Amino acid sequence: MLIKEKIDRINTLARKSKIEPLTPEEKKEQSELREEYLKSFRECFKRQLDSIRIVDDNDDGSCVEKNKEKN
Repeated sequence: MLIKEKIDRINTLARKSKIEPLTPEEKKEQSELREEYLKSFRECFKRQLDSIRIVDDNDDGSCVEKNKEKN
């Protein structure tokens, strides 16, 4: 997960961009930080989804396997 300082920097750049144009270096930094944030978010979200267990009416705790495409 991203550290608080990086998230704060993302927010600082976003606020600044509403007031004045960002320099090319700041735009690049903002883009890189956003990509890092999105990557981290997607990884955490995927882990959460992967940890979800679907049980049937018998509530036996078995896991439903992912659908596999048949050739």
